[in-house]
Amino acid sequence: MTSSPTHELSTSGVGPWLGELPEGDHFDAELLEQGDTRNVIDRYRYWTMDAIIADLDQHRHQFHVAIENWQHDMNIGSIVRSANAFAADTVHIVGRKRWNKRGAMVTDRYQHVLHHATVDDLVAWATDEGIPIIAIDNVPGCVPMESFAWPERCIMLFGQEGPGLSEEAVAAAEAVVEITQYGSTRSLNASAAAAVSMFSWVMTHGQQA
Repeated sequence: MTSSPTHELSTSGVGPWLGELPEGDHFDAELLEQGDTRNVIDRYRYWTMDAIIADLDQHRHQFHVAIENWQHDMNIGSIVRSANAFAADTVHIVGRKRWNKRGAMVTDRYQHVLHHATVDDLVAWATDEGIPIIAIDNVPGCVPMESFAWPERCIMLFGQEGPGLSEEAVAAAEAVVEITQYGSTRSLNASAAAAVSMFSWVMTHGQQA
């Protein structure tokens, strides 16, 4: 394992494996020898990255997350991190292909991420897969999240910090949902809105096996 500083090395982990080495192809020999300081749950300590991804693929939830990226939004990394935490199926980046990965804290390595150059491209992909797009924004005609029935399969579509969703994105959505707010601010941070929305879906459909 590399000794150079990384985001993973900024988290506490475990040292080298003590005692008789465990058996199984999912274990990483280098991590067993040197320790595992990655930001992973205890279940995945000492596992190879490929083994972790394969295991996650067995129980990912059926919602997807899409983010418009026309102005290189700094929130995308945090949204990817939350998507990994809530076991989202896939994260879709719409617009610019490059995005700031710092906020993802390396979770993008374990999360499926797809790029779509335009909203139309995302819509075409969603149509082929038979997955409805649900936009998250506080625009006229939107539905409060607490009264919205989340589809079991859906793509949650988020806009950029500030301008919110583009007109094309709103028009492409089967429903537009807002997060009810009780203070003075008009909008939530985009990454916070994404985390709230994913949690709302999980509360509706529960943890899958």
